[in-house]
Amino acid sequence: MTKISRAALFEALNGYVVPGTSGTLANLKALKGIDVTEGKVTVLLQLMESYQDRVQAIKQALEELILNQPGVESAEIEIGWEKTAQVEFKNLIPGIKRCVVVGSGKGGVGKSTVTINLALAMSQLGLKVGLLDSDIYGPSVPMMLGLKDSPLATPEGQILPLDAFGLKVMSMGVLIEEDRPVIWRGAMLNKALQQFLKDVAWGDLDVLFIDLPPGTGDVQLTLIQNAQVDGAVIVSTPQDVAFLDARKAIGMFGTVKVPILGIIENMSSFICPGCGQDTPIFGHGGVKAAALRMDLPFLGEVPIDLAIREGGDSGKPLVVEHPDSPQTRVFQGMATTLKSVLGL
Repeated sequence: MTKISRAALFEALNGYVVPGTSGTLANLKALKGIDVTEGKVTVLLQLMESYQDRVQAIKQALEELILNQPGVESAEIEIGWEKTAQVEFKNLIPGIKRCVVVGSGKGGVGKSTVTINLALAMSQLGLKVGLLDSDIYGPSVPMMLGLKDSPLATPEGQILPLDAFGLKVMSMGVLIEEDRPVIWRGAMLNKALQQFLKDVAWGDLDVLFIDLPPGTGDVQLTLIQNAQVDGAVIVSTPQDVAFLDARKAIGMFGTVKVPILGIIENMSSFICPGCGQDTPIFGHGGVKAAALRMDLPFLGEVPIDLAIREGGDSGKPLVVEHPDSPQTRVFQGMATTLKSVLGL
């Protein structure tokens, strides 16, 4: 009888990626033990109970991996379920019909640019739209919208959001000096984020976009806990390494039960203004293919356009400055889809 290799079993099992996540069993520290009795292999796993909806797929895939190992005659998967941490939710912005967070998992993918142009396209559909730039440490929205004035306050002490091309906008960037660093941690940071929601006189809005900072940590969780979020939009560039981080954001939203409204591939390709040739500088179509594999809605592809960068630097966004451009039409199409999905 062929001897079963425990080392080969561990290697095969640890590399398995749990469906709907970017985590392997090794990353998740889920593999707790392997028992080999003659030709039978029993595997003990410890997984979050939020993965129970895919238990059959997990068991079937792992059994196939085990049975492919020399000497294995039968396989059994035993799973212990770890209770998902409960998150307390509040709603500090009751006057808003829909709240949408925009995340990426990493920086440098053009998330704020996409958020601004998507919000403006929604506004052009006749909706009352607000935009909260929640990046405390690196707020870029004021520059990209040409905002230089400081906000005023109501007699009740609430902050009045600024107006930019019909959007109601609030950002740390309009409250502090441009070159002054923000050095906050822990409770102070969380308090500031809560004030951004409850102490801003947003008024009645059809939709508030919250431009999340990169990552999947305390800042993101604090915002989701304190706003009744209706869904999330994920922005990624086409490279595999970028979408790997986007999957972390998708996993975070899944953990706190925030539905994914759509995924956007930004910097999808570059169309040469001189010759018209389409060049996929960062690749093309990878985000759409990944969304289909994960059974998540795909909103659209935004090509690279010099006018988008120029608009961000000058404070005149593409959707406003170039209303007839192909890229603007992409944003308008995504806004129309999002409006329908949100029931507005």
